[in-house]
Amino acid sequence: MNQDTQDLGSDTQTQHDQHGRWPQAETVEDFRRNLAAVHARIDAACERAGRDPAGVRLLPVSKTVDEARIRLAYAAGCRCLGENKLQEVSRKWEAMADLTDLKWSVIGHLQTNKAKLVARYAAEFQALDSLRVAEALDRRLQGEGRSLDVFVQVNTSGEASKYGLQPDETAAFLRQMPSFPSLRVRGLMTLALFSAEAARVRQCFVLLRTLRDRLRQECPQGVGLDELSMGMSGDYEIAIEEGATVVRVGQAIFGARNTPDSYYWPAESGPDAAA
Repeated sequence: MNQDTQDLGSDTQTQHDQHGRWPQAETVEDFRRNLAAVHARIDAACERAGRDPAGVRLLPVSKTVDEARIRLAYAAGCRCLGENKLQEVSRKWEAMADLTDLKWSVIGHLQTNKAKLVARYAAEFQALDSLRVAEALDRRLQGEGRSLDVFVQVNTSGEASKYGLQPDETAAFLRQMPSFPSLRVRGLMTLALFSAEAARVRQCFVLLRTLRDRLRQECPQGVGLDELSMGMSGDYEIAIEEGATVVRVGQAIFGARNTPDSYYWPAESGPDAAA
């Protein structure tokens, strides 16, 4: 993002005041309307940043959403959904196996004992942050005879409650990735600070983008850093202005969740982890 684009985007505010207040989508038309609204905001952010909207992928996040409403979202056009908890998503995978073109992205922290589920079902994994998980996933994937697109999670907010590698650990971590041939590294992922101060939120996205740009120069062969997964319902427009290629949007599409965020993320992190 050049200085001119930075100036154009500097007035963009977060939508974090909507957290917990987004209206529920209950019909196919509700989902179509919400998806259209999010895509319109994506397009506007791309225009401000001088980007092609085709370079931004919307990942609807369906955590806590029941099967009936997910099927409505599917009817409205959703073909890839993001989920956090493996116990929850594995039930959904089984229940909706008839939707053969519906793909699932795991975007939450993974324990090694759940790696077999990701290896079996997931189309991508966006929260890789340890060599133990990389080894477990690679072993399980080889057993399944498949490979998996992954994003390396980086902690750009500096909060101890958040998962992810520290920025200065990321280069060494990426150098280890060729040891796990079933993992196809596509880029980096982060969760920004949950704050109404847009400048502080933006800085998390700037940090990830500048880190990616620097690491590209020293990446091992076969490790790709083309993708940046950053931005959620309250801040995806700022993320796009700073180079996001994937935005993870839940509440702005499905509506506010009844289950507290602490169920899905470390309790100390509060709503900052909400999609």
